[in-house]
Amino acid sequence: MKIEWAPLNVPLARRLQTLSTAFFTYTIFFIPILSSLTVILLLLYGGIGIRSMTVIYLVYIYKDYKKNYGIMEGNGWLLYRRHRRYRDYFPVELVKTADLPPNKNYILSCFPHGLLGTGICVNMCMDISKWLQLFPQVRPKVATLDHHFKTPFLREIIRWWGMVSVSKESLVYLLSKSNDPNHKDNRDGFTSNAVAILVGGAQEAMDSHPGRYILTLKNRKGFVKMAIRTGSAIVPTFSFGEVDIFDQVDNPPESLLRRFQDIIKKLTGISPLIPVGRGIFNYSFGILPYRRRIVQVGEFHLLNVSRFSLQYYFKTVSVGSPIHVVKSDQPDADYVDQIHGQVMEALEKIFEQHKEKYIPNSQQNKLIIQ
Repeated sequence: MKIEWAPLNVPLARRLQTLSTAFFTYTIFFIPILSSLTVILLLLYGGIGIRSMTVIYLVYIYKDYKKNYGIMEGNGWLLYRRHRRYRDYFPVELVKTADLPPNKNYILSCFPHGLLGTGICVNMCMDISKWLQLFPQVRPKVATLDHHFKTPFLREIIRWWGMVSVSKESLVYLLSKSNDPNHKDNRDGFTSNAVAILVGGAQEAMDSHPGRYILTLKNRKGFVKMAIRTGSAIVPTFSFGEVDIFDQVDNPPESLLRRFQDIIKKLTGISPLIPVGRGIFNYSFGILPYRRRIVQVGEFHLLNVSRFSLQYYFKTVSVGSPIHVVKSDQPDADYVDQIHGQVMEALEKIFEQHKEKYIPNSQQNKLIIQ
């Protein structure tokens, strides 16, 4: 294989963007394993002081998780959530044509997952400056695997980025918070929480290949039930280009690799993907994402909602136009199906209306919802 090396005269700004992307990529891929190994080594080979501090830290994690599921309240350390170079590497775009009023909470149902969910994580975790400018008083959060918040060291990193547990208890805790400006939880000037959920999860990640928009959604209704239980509006979003920044080793259904990935996913909730990308100093191989544009788009506006009479209209918008639901502690199955169907319709309409603008050679691309 001929290696295409990066030229020496690459501008410094692009070099810094690549280094920033390398830091985040390696962190996401390797920190979960390194965190666990570090704790094991500290307990096995550390002195009495190190072991004692490690045990105290583990107890603190347990207590903190019991208190609020490991969530960092508010927006955390804003300095740690303004990584512009990571955004500019691709670049990642966030467009707004409708408001998210800060008088209620929101669930962003995000598709496609891609390998890492990079688009939504940049917009709502790593560089939230654009989000705060477009959606003032709305705290951005991204939900990820629950056991990450029980893993030493890893939990600190993802909490600083504004990530939260995707467990039912954690989501209820966040989405049930008061929107009253005078409430003690809103002393930071924010009165709303917006939690992004990559609904397709690990299953959708295994289907991610450049040019293939395959969504895992037909049987994923938990986010709709959560929205109804907490009275949160649903904002369907679609990240064009998400599947193009990485390839992965070919893993067609029923292949040996896919069967292995399925087994690990059932045991751990994580699909062991083998990413194919570029390197820091070459364009031919590595695990860094390619420099390809990601545009996060949303669509669907719902008015005059009641449980039995739904009046709605579509319009082409970007992130910010919610599907409102009627709150109920016991969601009705038919109502869940109705809202779920509207989410699928919204995603299909987004794809068809915007694919020519955001996908090269879009005539060859089809949206598959399974």
